[in-house]
Amino acid sequence: MAQTAPPAPHSRTDQARRAIPRRDTRLPLPRALTAPPLWRELLLIAFFYAAYTLTRIVLVQDGTGTAFANADQILGLERLIGIDIELGMNQALLSVPWLARTANVFYATAHFGVTLVVVVWLYRSRPHDYRWLRTGLMSATGLALIGYWLYPLAPPRFLHDEGFVDPVTALHSMGLYASDASATFTNQYAAMPSMHAGWALWCGFVLVRLASRRWIKVLGVLYPLATVAVILATANHYLLDAVIGFALIGAALGLSWLLYHRYPAQLKRLGAQAAGLALQRVVFLLIVPPGSRLRERFAPARRTRATHIPVPPPLPSPETLGGVSGDRAERPSRVPDQVTP
Repeated sequence: MAQTAPPAPHSRTDQARRAIPRRDTRLPLPRALTAPPLWRELLLIAFFYAAYTLTRIVLVQDGTGTAFANADQILGLERLIGIDIELGMNQALLSVPWLARTANVFYATAHFGVTLVVVVWLYRSRPHDYRWLRTGLMSATGLALIGYWLYPLAPPRFLHDEGFVDPVTALHSMGLYASDASATFTNQYAAMPSMHAGWALWCGFVLVRLASRRWIKVLGVLYPLATVAVILATANHYLLDAVIGFALIGAALGLSWLLYHRYPAQLKRLGAQAAGLALQRVVFLLIVPPGSRLRERFAPARRTRATHIPVPPPLPSPETLGGVSGDRAERPSRVPDQVTP
């Protein structure tokens, strides 16, 4: 009868080694490549959205003549280079009422809804890429506010003389500016650049780059294209608005990736310095009342430092140069009679 050798006895060292969990030998990622705390991101998003909305309202200028003059410039430029496709798309959409109503709902809801879903998914599923992608989106949107201020632009749906028709008012359907309240508390002359197109490109870029399923990547490609088709057919934007919005998002994403991946330490230091200076300024403005002596004391000090001219030191006297041999001792020294500070 064959005998089976008994199993080798396990030593206490082997048992203890199995009990100890294996440590992760990977190096920790830099702070710039990890997701920030959730509460801070919620506050940041709420503050940024409120500032974005209020700024668009504040940037409404007195009168609309400049916005309509800029609209004539945009249409003239597009006709010159042969890309004025907005009117044809608007008329084609109005010929299919159910599709026009669907486009109105898409324009009113997808801009914020899809972007918010992608931001939440990015934070939860891809935290290593969250910071630089979020910063790129916010930077581009902040620059877009400057464009709204410097270049107010009337959308095509206001150009009735050109043949454009607003599908929301024509079909009495749901839309972003369907009610008087939504039309009043927003800047309807903020068309250049188109952040509908820019945010859609950002969402598509995130999905194509980071999603693991192929059908999600396909949606990432189709969503920006569908958004551009909707904003043009509903006469809310010009084609150049979408082009500038795409370029702005692309440049902001490229710069953000470069800063976060190539210079994370420098970015952290600059961000801390900027946040500290901004916080000091805000606290000073909130605590010190206008017209107080403290504010008057700080203002002259800054002006004095800015206009101060340093007095040059006096040149050495001839007696001092007496002990120096050579030509330097014989060289005459030109001492000014009076130094005016």
